Amino acid sequence: MKLAKVTDAPDGTIKRWYDDACGTALALEFVGERWSLLVIRELLLGPRRFGEIRSGLPGLSANVLTQRLQGLEAAGVLTRETLPPPANVQVYALTPWGYEAEPIVMALGRWALRSPAHDPSLPFSRVALMLALRMMFDPAKAEGFAARIGFSLGNERYVAAIGDGGLTLARDGTAQADAVLAGEPNEFLPALFGTTPLAAVVAGGRLAVSGDVALAAHFCTLFALPAKIA
Repeated sequence: MKLAKVTDAPDGTIKRWYDDACGTALALEFVGERWSLLVIRELLLGPRRFGEIRSGLPGLSANVLTQRLQGLEAAGVLTRETLPPPANVQVYALTPWGYEAEPIVMALGRWALRSPAHDPSLPFSRVALMLALRMMFDPAKAEGFAARIGFSLGNERYVAAIGDGGLTLARDGTAQADAVLAGEPNEFLPALFGTTPLAAVVAGGRLAVSGDVALAAHFCTLFALPAKIA
C-alpha cells in the first residue's frame, strides 16, 4: 500500500490518498489521522460539545480537534447540531453512518487489549469506561440477572442496564438505578476488569456506592478482559 500524494481537501484539512481500492484504505482516509477514531469514540454515546470532547482527550489541542471535526464532518461521519432551548448550544453528533463505526471501534479495542503493552494506568475517559463495559460484557455470566446500575463520573451520569443477557447504555437516568457507583474512570478498573472485589475498592476510598450494594457487586463480576497473547 503506497502513500501516493498529499492534497488539500476542500475544507482546508490535509487529505492523504493511498491509491488503493480496498475499503480498508478508504476507511483510513476517513479515520486514519491521529485522534480521529478517538473523536468518534467520544461521540458513540450521544452528541457532545466541543469542550466535552476535548476533556475526554486531554492530549488533544483545540486546534487539532477543530481540524479533526472539520474532516469528519466533510466525510459525512459527524454533523453539527444545536440543542433546543434552554440549552441552545452547539454539539457534534455522529451521523447514522458514523454510528456504524461502533463495532469497528469495539473490535479494535478488544484486539489491542490482548497486547502486553496495554497500560491501564494511562488516562481513561468517561465515555471510554462506559464503552469498555459493552466491550468486556460476558452474556453467559449475566444469565438470569437484571439490574440498572448508575455511574456518577464527575459531572456526567450514565446508566448500564442488564437484562435478557444483554447490556445497554444511556446517559443520565441515575435516579431510576438500583445502585449508583461514583468515582473517576481509572478507579473502576480494579473492580470491573481486575481481581479486586468491589467492597475492597470502596473500602480503600477509591469508589463510592449507594443503593443495592450486593447488586452492584454482582454487576462488577460480569466483565472480563480478553486473554493476553502468548
